[in-house]
Amino acid sequence: MADTLDLIDFTPTADQLVYTFGGAAPIRRITPGSVLRLWSEDAFGGVLRSVTDLSSEKIDLRFVNPQTGPFYVDGAEPGDALALHFVSMEPARDWAASATIPFFGGLTSTDRTATLQDPLPDTTWIYQLDRARGTLRFEARYGEFAVDLPLAPMLGTVGVAPAGNEVRSSLVPDRFGGNMDTPQMRAGTTCFLGVNVEGALFSIGDGHYRQGEGESCGTAVEGAMTTTLIVDLVKGAGPGWPRLEDDECLMTVGSSRPLEDAWRVSQVELVTWLGELYGLDKMDGYQLLSQISEVPIANVVDANYSVVAKARKSLLPAADPFGGLHRDLRERAARIG
Repeated sequence: MADTLDLIDFTPTADQLVYTFGGAAPIRRITPGSVLRLWSEDAFGGVLRSVTDLSSEKIDLRFVNPQTGPFYVDGAEPGDALALHFVSMEPARDWAASATIPFFGGLTSTDRTATLQDPLPDTTWIYQLDRARGTLRFEARYGEFAVDLPLAPMLGTVGVAPAGNEVRSSLVPDRFGGNMDTPQMRAGTTCFLGVNVEGALFSIGDGHYRQGEGESCGTAVEGAMTTTLIVDLVKGAGPGWPRLEDDECLMTVGSSRPLEDAWRVSQVELVTWLGELYGLDKMDGYQLLSQISEVPIANVVDANYSVVAKARKSLLPAADPFGGLHRDLRERAARIG
């Protein structure tokens, strides 16, 4: 069993950050059961530090969403399930940034939804963190309004190397995980990803100090993060799409365009999971899911949109997904100092 003696502390240097899933050599080799404490840079590379710093002047879109990793997991082979249990996520700075980026976001013209519309103003917001109160201070840029919002740390990007020797931008979510931008990716959650290449080659990044469902403007409260996680492996149990489990829900993530196709992927994957757990015919699973599912939109701004399908465990008979690994990981997490 993993405990504090097994903890691996890793902070990448600037030249060790990667911006893709796949195509990068592993930064470190680890074994299943390892406990990692990883520092990750914010999505902007730390360059938006004041409201006068503008994305059009400071950001090179080739180098956004820097990833910490990839990590090679001993014994991981295609067809396995990589399990990443998030023990804690702690803001690594006392400030974070958000921005509207020209021609990017859910409520503006984009390169894919082209209109004769000028870009929305290139604007930066800086949020100050009050650690004692656990809040973030929102201050309006075009008025006098201000409000304190609860801190709710999460990771925007969690993924493995894709199949077929593909190299995908860290801006993209797909079967391999990636830039899913779901607030469900938080402490207490276990993420199960299908392994596509030897060693899995997983990485994490894109810390958010909080984010609303959908990430409508395209950016969350973006901040550097220190994440503690436990890594494990389930042989031969790789899911087709990312699956999440916490103490309350079973969840599946679908990523595609248009939005309804992302929804369909998440629904089909959850029907499939219910079938595996309870021996349900897909038609019975379809009917059951229709009556119990919750469907938060993770993002409507990335290269693919992401939708989460959720089933509350309280509505279902007791089951042991992936052999009860989430429960076991929660118990291990409780022993980590």
